[in-house]
Amino acid sequence: MEGLRILLNLVWLVLAGVWMAIGYVIAGIICCVLIVTIPWGIASFRIALFTLWPFGQRLERRPDHGIGSTLGNVVWFVVAGWWLAIGHVVTAIALAVTIIGIPFAWANLKLIPVSLTPLGRRIVDVDDPRTFGVGPTTATTPISSARREVPWYGR
Repeated sequence: MEGLRILLNLVWLVLAGVWMAIGYVIAGIICCVLIVTIPWGIASFRIALFTLWPFGQRLERRPDHGIGSTLGNVVWFVVAGWWLAIGHVVTAIALAVTIIGIPFAWANLKLIPVSLTPLGRRIVDVDDPRTFGVGPTTATTPISSARREVPWYGR
């Protein structure tokens, strides 16, 4: 399975990864130059790394995201989000022309939500058991505290 991920990532890197990562890096540099938008620049650099080597990783909502992430995503959408989403759509169309490119076009379309709303998300390894709530240390809410959140009539 690991060999397949490496092969998919190498093909992705050549066909779409480099170009989309460059777009995210440019957006990150612009955000860092504007100083006030440095948190968006950092998020953009993080997503640039993800777009270089996406297979074997996944995006998920952070459990602690809140109104700050939502408001920040509105600013991101205006500054750079819709440009990057257009880049993903154009790249997906170009990839979908060939049969080999169709899975990569689909992967490109799946990156559109994070290009529009990057704050309040995290990148996790698909093989990391902590992301699924098992193991000695979990990245999510422990089961014992989740049980306390159930209303009294749900028991």
